[in-house]
Amino acid sequence: MKKVSMSGSLRENVGKKDAKAQRKAGNVVCVLYGGEGQISFTLPLKKFEKIIFTPDIYVVDLEISGKVYTAILKEVQYHPVTDSILHADFYQVFEDKAVTINIPLKFTGTSPGVIAGGKLVSKIRKIGLKGLIKDIPENVEINISALKVGMSIRIKDINLDNLTLTDNPNNVVVSVNVTRGVVITEEEAAAE
Repeated sequence: MKKVSMSGSLRENVGKKDAKAQRKAGNVVCVLYGGEGQISFTLPLKKFEKIIFTPDIYVVDLEISGKVYTAILKEVQYHPVTDSILHADFYQVFEDKAVTINIPLKFTGTSPGVIAGGKLVSKIRKIGLKGLIKDIPENVEINISALKVGMSIRIKDINLDNLTLTDNPNNVVVSVNVTRGVVITEEEAAAE
């Protein structure tokens, strides 16, 4: 997974007034969970552009008051009208503890069903994984070159070493649906 470094400052006062003042100053109010206790801190709003407006997942090295924590971004809260970032939750990760995270999917290959006129339908964009942080990939590649018209790939069809899939095994990841202009060969018609 990709890494990025961010440095923030510890929050001395915790409350609505302080949070409003921090946001007005161009900072995002953040909390780090998963360690010995939760840590409240602030980060400059500009630092979030790299880790939020991208499909990639980053491991973040947070420097807070001279101490470095390795974490992942778990949740972001946005303003309902302006879509500016109000709050961010980070989760501290350790080399020897399993972490649950959603990883983006990447489709490779060319489907014969799409060439015949079928429509490729991607049902989900990210897949839930559980494992050690060193084993988690940047994205999960799914080869669709065996998909014919009417076929699909489910969660249970995906095999990853040292990782557990947390989503429902029967969920459809990607499928090739029938369209009006689809051309089905005699072999495919006999198989159905």
